[in-house]
Amino acid sequence: MGAAAQVLLVALLLGAIRPAAAAPVKAADYQAFWLWSGVRPQPLLAQARTLYVLQGQIDGPRRPGDPPARMTAQNPAVPRLSNELELWVVYRAHTLDWGEDVHALLLAQLQRWQRAGNRVGGVQVDFDARTRHLEHYAVFLEDLRRRLPDRYRLSITGLLDWAGNADPAALNRLAGVVDEVVMQTYQGRRSIPGYRQYLPALARLRLPFRIGLIQDGDWQASAELENSPWFRGYVVFLQNPDGSRQHAPTGRQP
Repeated sequence: MGAAAQVLLVALLLGAIRPAAAAPVKAADYQAFWLWSGVRPQPLLAQARTLYVLQGQIDGPRRPGDPPARMTAQNPAVPRLSNELELWVVYRAHTLDWGEDVHALLLAQLQRWQRAGNRVGGVQVDFDARTRHLEHYAVFLEDLRRRLPDRYRLSITGLLDWAGNADPAALNRLAGVVDEVVMQTYQGRRSIPGYRQYLPALARLRLPFRIGLIQDGDWQASAELENSPWFRGYVVFLQNPDGSRQHAPTGRQP
């Protein structure tokens, strides 16, 4: 083989193993989605196998003497979805100081979705717990897990920083409580710049996890991540194609 041919062969081999370049997230390539308040359903939902639907937002007291937390309904209608679709009922929380009223309302809403004939997989809590406070978050989740009927699983969203900087003991404690964590790679309506630096740490997680993407954001797949035995796939946060008003997605990083 001549020198020129050898150079060409090396170039081809390097090209074959080079990671695919980042590209916009095409929601039609996926089957699990977040459907948030203010986001209009899109035709691609017909292919969905898993749907995370925002049901309520839980806020702390506004004034002294107010209840510790209150829930505001985000999607009051309870449609009957396809039996092939697994539904997760999502609660966006700005406080963990939930009172008995909030817990009772959450359980009542789960039962409403179930009675409507939906296949409810469980509850997802969307709370931006700072990395150094994961131990306190785990205590809250343990209490919530005890309150949920056994047929419902428990999911949470997670920040990229958890994988690289959290206390391993705190993460292990979460692993004994939640059934999955969906790690968010976006902030606001865009992918987080430099998200790839967190992927090796994510691949070392020892609890079931998914990766949360933002529709039309940037994503470059990682073979190391996807080959993890704990990896469960992707969830895409849907956005209105015309950019019209919607409640902002989460994903704040510490």
